[in-house]
Amino acid sequence: MEPQPASFPDSLPVSFPISFLSDYGLTDEFVGVVHGVIRRIAPQVPVIDVTHGVRRGDLRGGALALVRAVQYLPPGVALAVVDPGVGTARRRVALATAWGYFVGPDNGLLAPAAAMTGGVERAVSLEDPRFRLPADGVTFDGRDVFAPAAAVLASGQAALTDLGPEVPPASLTPLLLPLAEEAEGMVRGQVWWVDGFGNAQTNVDPDDLRGIGLAPGDRVAVEARGARHELVWAATYGEGPAGVVHVDSYGLVAVAVPGGRADEELGLVEGTAVAFGAAR
Repeated sequence: MEPQPASFPDSLPVSFPISFLSDYGLTDEFVGVVHGVIRRIAPQVPVIDVTHGVRRGDLRGGALALVRAVQYLPPGVALAVVDPGVGTARRRVALATAWGYFVGPDNGLLAPAAAMTGGVERAVSLEDPRFRLPADGVTFDGRDVFAPAAAVLASGQAALTDLGPEVPPASLTPLLLPLAEEAEGMVRGQVWWVDGFGNAQTNVDPDDLRGIGLAPGDRVAVEARGARHELVWAATYGEGPAGVVHVDSYGLVAVAVPGGRADEELGLVEGTAVAFGAAR
């Protein structure tokens, strides 16, 4: 496949945006090259850069970033590439959902966001050579396989089933995310994400805290890494200068240190086990 096949029209009346997420970073040219491939195939298609700051190979971090973002993205195509298994036998897939299409590796990265948007209705393995860039190497599927597939789907130059054989949605690789649990009057969960300000989002829902008798304004004991911290359940950062428990913009319980970083001051890095309870 050439970047812009001669058999395809130069422009089409309908196009949808591509939302692009990866762990490529911005040091190398990888993000720009993927943009270039999309532009050559479908110049009318806008591309939204969701993030390229996912830690290299961090499937869970990439999947959670996609889940957080997709509910605010315009329907279209989500191109997600966090792919530590590139070049192996793992499948390259495109998924159809009620929201739109997800394109990327079948390694669990796409599964939570596809589930959030109503579940996978149809899935294909990206095997048709007409919709790939010719390359001797096999380590840049973002450029050679996923970008062309996303571009032709977003521009209407190909249907999902043109891209390869259908695969059963039930055969797709899941990504199991841990759930918070209540035990001995505590809600035990895990830090899912630390944002650029050092705020630590957990997998705990505010209803989990209400279930053990806590309410906004209460003092909350936060236990992590063998230490215990007493913070206030606040609506804003300014309500607890030493640190706050709050419901973040995605509706989950998070811990923040106003003017500081919860990850550094409280040791709340991604994957840290954390427990919430009533302060004595």
